[in-house]
Amino acid sequence: MSVIFLLHLGVTLLLTGVIWLVQLETYPGFLALDSERFPDYHRFHCRRIGWVVIPLMLLELTTALWLLVGERASLPVVWQFPALVLLILVWGSTFLVQVPCHNRLSKGFTEVAARRLIQTNWVRTLAWTGRSLLLLIYLYLG
Repeated sequence: MSVIFLLHLGVTLLLTGVIWLVQLETYPGFLALDSERFPDYHRFHCRRIGWVVIPLMLLELTTALWLLVGERASLPVVWQFPALVLLILVWGSTFLVQVPCHNRLSKGFTEVAARRLIQTNWVRTLAWTGRSLLLLIYLYLG
């Protein structure tokens, strides 16, 4: 296995762990906050989580692209294609669904927006989990 593949796997596993924590604890916790405290907590969450996920997501994307064009032998196309589709799904869901939900919540709490965030975030949670499983299976078989 190449160093880039192992780095890619490690970053994907980290992001999978983070998204499960966010899905099962952080986002449902939004519903437990009173409307007065919510804006401060939401700003705190968005600011802090960004320092964690943005560099990791960029590193995951960079290593995925490197594996696609720079080290094709490291991850055969039969493994790359589904992994890339899931990565596109993560990025698409993030910017087309979750970011707008957070933008809405940054203007004030609504239960509808919070529940939409929780429900739609399952797309990212399952996509990252699928990516992790694919990469771990490839590691095992490779």
